[in-house]
Amino acid sequence: MRRTGPGWALVLALLAWASAARAHELRPAYLELRELGPDRWGVLWKVPAREELRLSIAPRFDNRCRPEGTAIRYRQADAWADRWTLVCPGGLAGTTVRIERLEVTFTDVLVRVVRADGSVQTSRIIPSAPSFVIEISPGRWEVAGTYLRLGVEHILGGVDHLLFVFGLLLLVSGWRRVVGTITAFTVAHSVTLAAATLGWVHVPQAPVEAVIALSIVFVAAEVVHAREGRPGLAERWPWLVAFTFGLLHGLGFAGALREVGLPSGAIPLALLFFNLGVELGQLAFVLAVIALRRLLRGPLQRLPTGAWRMPAYVTGAVAAFWVFERVSGFLSAQT
Repeated sequence: MRRTGPGWALVLALLAWASAARAHELRPAYLELRELGPDRWGVLWKVPAREELRLSIAPRFDNRCRPEGTAIRYRQADAWADRWTLVCPGGLAGTTVRIERLEVTFTDVLVRVVRADGSVQTSRIIPSAPSFVIEISPGRWEVAGTYLRLGVEHILGGVDHLLFVFGLLLLVSGWRRVVGTITAFTVAHSVTLAAATLGWVHVPQAPVEAVIALSIVFVAAEVVHAREGRPGLAERWPWLVAFTFGLLHGLGFAGALREVGLPSGAIPLALLFFNLGVELGQLAFVLAVIALRRLLRGPLQRLPTGAWRMPAYVTGAVAAFWVFERVSGFLSAQT
């Protein structure tokens, strides 16, 4: 019987603690400025919300700018959205937009400025630097850098995706099998991420999130069965399981990407670098887990032999809670 070093327990405990804060969420605020004509801009402002509560942050424009008419507010998934028209004599180029009270939150803001000529400026505003300057002509490297960071942040903040990868690492041993399994997962979620983002595949997001959680329960159960001498499908062909469930996880990535949007003039570039960011974050996680496992192998060898059960049981328990939570949320939304 193959045993997993108890160093996994510490890693899993950290992940379980992090899951209390967020589970597969990429929920920045979103500001879109779309040029409607000379000195007139359409504004879309989306703020993350939980039930009726919303973050008290808001964009502030140059003193020359004034709203035209009344803003329209509506609920959109897990956010509140406001739309209005902004009149700015002389245009917005070269002006500064500030997000008020952003510095007292942990929320980022993704900004898209869409000009009448089709050019797009994409920026990410963070609490430590809550303002940005609207450029005259944005560069493609700015788009690439923004979406690369978003991809890294999404995978590292998406605890359910990391728990699935963690379960695969519990299940397989040997560099060849690890590389093959993680590669299969990468290829699969890259395919469905692109297909769903480009509109080739349409799948409701809520059931996808529930099945993603269920995939973690399945892998956790396979880990227990394998360690007890009853290897299943995942033990024999881990790459097949990783590829199959990777298709679902890619749909989850696509749902997060749809929340923040893609620049219309640079969709392939933004999609490519978001996916590269996801892969970089995933690779960093895999290497960190392997390194931590090796580092703690010696000191933790004195733990009971059955300590290997803890990571699998905790992983399965956390994921099972997500399954019930997401299914109940989906069903309540239908009533």
